[in-house]
Amino acid sequence: MNISPSLFSEEAEAASPAALSLEETLKALGAELRWDPLFRAGVLSAGGHFLAFQTGNAGAQGMALLDNRDILTLPVPYLDGGTLHFPGEFVSAAKKTLDEYIQNERSRFRIAAIIVDPGHGGKDNGASGTHNVNGRQFTLVEKDLTLRVSRDLHAMLSAAYPDKQVLLTRNADTYPTLEDRVVIANSVPLRENEAIVFISIHANASFSKAARGYEVWYLSPDYRRTVIDESKYTDSAEIRHILNDMMEEEFTTESITMAQLILNQFKETLGPVIPSRGIKAEEWFVVRNARMPSILVELGFVTNEADALLMTNETYLMKFSQALYKGITQFVTVFERSGGFISIE
Repeated sequence: MNISPSLFSEEAEAASPAALSLEETLKALGAELRWDPLFRAGVLSAGGHFLAFQTGNAGAQGMALLDNRDILTLPVPYLDGGTLHFPGEFVSAAKKTLDEYIQNERSRFRIAAIIVDPGHGGKDNGASGTHNVNGRQFTLVEKDLTLRVSRDLHAMLSAAYPDKQVLLTRNADTYPTLEDRVVIANSVPLRENEAIVFISIHANASFSKAARGYEVWYLSPDYRRTVIDESKYTDSAEIRHILNDMMEEEFTTESITMAQLILNQFKETLGPVIPSRGIKAEEWFVVRNARMPSILVELGFVTNEADALLMTNETYLMKFSQALYKGITQFVTVFERSGGFISIE
C-alpha cells in the first residue's frame, strides 16, 4: 500500500474550482458513485478502478484509497445541507491518478489473443480407432474429438476474457489447411505491447494398442525461424539476426512454460486414470510457422481402448477442456504479471 501526498502544486490547487457538485464530479471523472448514507462514505468507480473516500468537514484533509492499494491525502468531500460537494483539488487529483492508471495499463504487456486450433477437419479425419467394449463397437475419430474439446475450451476462455480475442481456426467440420491455420494466427493485429498464444489440439495414434497417455509438444530449440518483422529493422542484417534470436528464445521459453502449466493441470484434473507422457519437442508445421508462443497437445491415443473410453466419456471429455483452460489461464496470469518476462526455474 502506497501513501502519497497531494499530487498538485500550489498553482494547480489555486486554479482548481473550490468545489464541484456530484453531477459535475461524475462527469469530470467519467465515474459512477456508490454511496453509504450511514457511514457517509462512497466509492467512485471509473475505468475498472475504485476510489473510496469518507466525507468530513469542508476544508479538512483526509485520505482516499485507490484500488485498495494507493492512499491519496486530499481535501475530503463534504456534505452541505444534505448535498455532497467535492473539492476541486480532490477531483483534479482523482482524475490525474485514474488517467495514469489507465495509461499504464495500456502500455503494459498483455496477451491480446488466444488461438485455439482443433486439429484436422473436413476431408482430413486425422487418426481413428475402432473398439469393441461389452459387445458395443464404436469408432473414435480425431477431428470430431478435437473440435468438441476446442469448442468447450473456446467457450470457457471467451467467458473469462471478454477483453481478449479468443479465436478458433475452425468451428465446424471444415478443412483449413496447415497454412490457413498459421495465417489465421499470424494475421491477428497486435499493438507493440501485446502478444498472442497458439494452442493446437490433437489426439494420438499408434500401431501398438498398448500406447496411451497425453503429451504436450513445443517447437524444438534446434529449429530456427524468422519471428520478427524484418521491415522494422532495415538498417543492419546483424541487428536483425540478434533480435530474431532473442525473440525466438523468448518464444521457446514461453512455449515451454505454457506446456508445463498445461501438463500440470492434466495431472491434477485427470489424476491417475490416464498417464502423462511428458513434454516433448518437435517441429510440427503449425507450431514452427506460428510467430508466437505455440504448443501442440495430444489428448490421448484413439487406438488405445482405455484412452478411447475416457475420450468418449462426457465427464472426462470436459475434464480435458478444463485442464487446458486452467493451464492457459495460468500462463496468461504469469505472463501479464511479469510484464512479459518469463523464466523457467
